[in-house]
Amino acid sequence: MIKKVPAVAGVALLSLTLAACGGGTSGDTASAGGKATISYWLWDANQQPAYQQCAADFQKANPNISIKITQLGWDDYWTKLTTGFVSGSAPDVFTDHLAKYPEFVTKRTILPIDDFVKNDKVDTGIYAEGLADLWVGADGKRYGLPKDWDTIAVFYNKKLTEKAGITDAQLKEMAWNPADGGTYEKIIAKLTVDKNGKRGDEPGFDKSKVETYGLWLESSGNGVGQTQWSMYAVSNGWKFTDKNPWGSHYNYDDPKFQEAITWWKSLIDKGYMPPLKATEGVAWNDMLSAGKGAMATNGSWMIGSVFGSKSDKFEPALAPLPAGPTGTRTSMFNGLADSIYAGTKNKDAAWAWVKYLASPACQNVVGEHAVVFPAIPAAVEVAQKKFGEKGVDAEAFTVNVTDKTTFLFPITDHAAQIESVMKPAMDAVIGGTAPASSLSKANEQVNALFQ
Repeated sequence: MIKKVPAVAGVALLSLTLAACGGGTSGDTASAGGKATISYWLWDANQQPAYQQCAADFQKANPNISIKITQLGWDDYWTKLTTGFVSGSAPDVFTDHLAKYPEFVTKRTILPIDDFVKNDKVDTGIYAEGLADLWVGADGKRYGLPKDWDTIAVFYNKKLTEKAGITDAQLKEMAWNPADGGTYEKIIAKLTVDKNGKRGDEPGFDKSKVETYGLWLESSGNGVGQTQWSMYAVSNGWKFTDKNPWGSHYNYDDPKFQEAITWWKSLIDKGYMPPLKATEGVAWNDMLSAGKGAMATNGSWMIGSVFGSKSDKFEPALAPLPAGPTGTRTSMFNGLADSIYAGTKNKDAAWAWVKYLASPACQNVVGEHAVVFPAIPAAVEVAQKKFGEKGVDAEAFTVNVTDKTTFLFPITDHAAQIESVMKPAMDAVIGGTAPASSLSKANEQVNALFQ
């Protein structure tokens, strides 16, 4: 699933359209027997075993089609995919992201699949509410079928919360506000411990010598803040854009947004959250399992990694996000799909694989592996059962879906350019070299992209 949303690597994007029309592809069709090899890319190593099983099952039913799976890390994935578009060697099918596909549509590097869907009578109503609509572009054409969804929750070390005298019930009922941080900040403070054993809410606490931070910081969140700050800003009454999807005006200048960011940054100033520079080059989940952080907000796609690192010092557990000034907790709702490269020489075979990936047969396999939540509700039930068998109570991730208190990942054009503006702007604010009010200037730059 989504982890972060950096700008697309600096490859000459203007040449993408030409590459898409050039017909080159990494898939290759044998002249005899009409056999095809479909190359398929994904970025999440934790999900690869599930899709290897889907590929094996698919190949048994379709002996003339072979699936070649390649897994790459997030940053390498998008860099090499962009390079592949330029050179005409992109994979036939690849896992796509809501932040990326609008640009791919504009550059005509991915295929609309409406005719395939219509001809094969694919029912797009089988997916969780709203997911299928996310993959209909601004041009009204469909560019993917949902494969999964994700939300955000609080990961925490139960050994540390118990030591601090904080109950699971208290964690489930956390609330925050920009004035004093609410019960959420009180818990974060209590879980913060300096090298002398003083907690953040005790006299004598030394914020310059913190041993365990109450809340770990992953990054500044750039312009989306999916796992970092989006839940605070939106639960404070803020909206990313004038409409979603396909908005054309961002609201980083809204006082509600800047108020939430100012409060979030104050956790660093108080010593409850690490400075931005201290988080560079380290993985947040490693810091959690090492006891450097007691809690961290992150996505459901990380369940397997976090709970797989259980140790004598680390007992992972989950809590829902804190409720905000609006009176509710809320989480970003994101969903992935698989797209077909416009330059593929094997359109029919590529479509057959995409259709299978989005089918109950494959999504039940994904559910059995209990790594992410599949897009089909029945497969989600399979995943929840398997999570339970592993000792994971995943309700913290499903509660916002059940309560209908989610908001969509912002889907707009110019995602790469927006990130190029917002990353340094947010880094400056969270790094302490600029006030939150400076985001108004960044907002002007972002909205100028839509003029």
